[in-house]
Formats: sequence, C-alpha cells, structure tokens
Amino acid sequence: TRNGSPLGRMLSVIDCPNTSLRFLILDCPTESTLDFYMEQFDRLHVTAVTRCCQATYSANRLTERNIQVLDLPFKDGGVPPALVVREWLSLVEKTKKEAENNPTKPITIAVHCVAGLGRAPVLVAIALIEMGMKPLDSIEHIRAKRRGAFNKPQIAYLDTYKRMLKSSSSSHSSLRSSFSRMFRIGSGS
Repeated sequence: TRNGSPLGRMLSVIDCPNTSLRFLILDCPTESTLDFYMEQFDRLHVTAVTRCCQATYSANRLTERNIQVLDLPFKDGGVPPALVVREWLSLVEKTKKEAENNPTKPITIAVHCVAGLGRAPVLVAIALIEMGMKPLDSIEHIRAKRRGAFNKPQIAYLDTYKRMLKSSSSSHSSLRSSFSRMFRIGSGS
C-alpha cells in the first residue's frame, strides 16, 4: 500500500499463515527518509531490519530503538547464497518464537533491497516456504501485495528451493510445469 507520505514509499506487509509473525517489504531507506520508515516500524512492531543491499543509512538509529539490523547483501537480481539463507532463517526462527510467545501482538521483520522487488521478496518467499507454503503459492502471495516482485531466475530458484528447517511433505512440481503456470508458456494463447 502507498502510505500518506510525501515520499510515496511503497510498504508491503506480508502476513504469514498460522502465526503472528509478518514481514514488511520496502524499498531502501536513506538517512533523509529514515524517519518516515521508523514511524512505520513503530506502528508495525518491527523488531528487526534485514538489508539485502549496501548500507545507505546508519544502523545506530535503529539499534537505539531496540531494532536489530542484519546485513545480508547479495547480488542485485540474483539469488541468495547458502550462508545468507542460513542467517536469514536463523533470524526468522528466532522472531517466530517471539511471536508465538505473544500471539496477540504481531511482530514484524522488515526486509529491503534497493527497490524491494527482487532480493527482499526472495528472502520473504524462502521464509514462507519454510513455514510450509508451496513455492509458487509464496510467489503469488507476495505478488498480490507487491506487484512486479521477482524475476525469472528468482522464480526458478524458489520453485526448486528445498526446505532446510523441516522435511517437506508436499511434492514439488516440475520446473517446466511451474514456468508454464507462471508465464503461460505453451498454453497456446
């Protein structure tokens, strides 16, 4: 949703099924825009911010407000290396436990890259898949709130992503059929 900010920043809240944990995908704050984001972080009970790009603002202003800042940069338009995924999932699991201990007050993890359309949505999709959502369902769930999220290599990565935290009971469909559904390949239209 567009917020009533003169900056016109796009903030997308992504709810997680069966938990009070949620994610906030945003574009990249700067020193001059950080105050707007901090107001939103307070409103949405953000306890951690994950930066998938180079730092464009001082983390001190967030840590002073008890908001953890986790730097997990990876290539623009790319997919996260295994180490980034492990550190991300460690944060998600820790925060999910906090949310379960206080189910009446949602807890939010904010995550951003430069535009909030590639790297940040990929990390959120990974978290949703780890929580049991099917890969293409996670993509659709995020795109419903954040149009334009994901490029083809990121979709291919997510479609073949294997859960690390728990064994998956759902079967993964083939890459070809998944691409067919996402991009209407071979549908004759």
